[in-house]
Amino acid sequence: MTNTLITGANKGLGFETARRLVAAGHTVYLGSRDAERGRRAAERIGARLVLIDVTDDASVEAAAKTIEDGGGLDVLINNAGIEGRTPDGGVLGAGGETADSMRTILETNVLGTVRVTHAFLPLLERSAAPVVVNLSSGLASLERMATPGNPAAAYPGVAYPASKAAVNMITVQYAKAFPGMRINAVEPGYTATDLNARTGTQTVEEGAEIIVRMALVGPDGPTGGYFDAEGPLPW
Repeated sequence: MTNTLITGANKGLGFETARRLVAAGHTVYLGSRDAERGRRAAERIGARLVLIDVTDDASVEAAAKTIEDGGGLDVLINNAGIEGRTPDGGVLGAGGETADSMRTILETNVLGTVRVTHAFLPLLERSAAPVVVNLSSGLASLERMATPGNPAAAYPGVAYPASKAAVNMITVQYAKAFPGMRINAVEPGYTATDLNARTGTQTVEEGAEIIVRMALVGPDGPTGGYFDAEGPLPW
């Protein structure tokens, strides 16, 4: 049996990924900050609720202990993340972004990924086929963002792309440090979720496809890569 943790999984891409992996035979720990929402989501698909706030050390450590007691971990999906929309639905550009306005996004998307990964490394190292999937974004691609005419280049925000570019670097460095694990970053595409106020142009079913695919990768699969549903992406 494959044990899988998905952070931020009580809705959106995390929930759809959890549903698909339960159907594939995984024992899925559905990570949620909210106990009631998490309980309802887990019951809907036959997953196990684990309370986890990726910005809180004690919460992450408690979740690691729960999952260790439940038999360990084989697959970690770092899905929890925020974009940081302003009250009018926009994002702060280079002229308006400040260190303070970036802090919450970096704490969740970057430090949260490191915090969770670090806490679960001992469990993953005991697995016969450990896998880590980090949720990135097409906006993390420096090549895309710097290329005039590329749709990504029109995005004005600073904090979210910077946070996901950091996730890509985290992915590369962890993959080099742990060659026995399959550690990859994925771009689910512009998916209609609460993260972007449901402005995305594809469904969660479409967006979850690459997450599920990389969660199911075998020991001979890629590692240290950055992928969307069509294949490798430019850094």
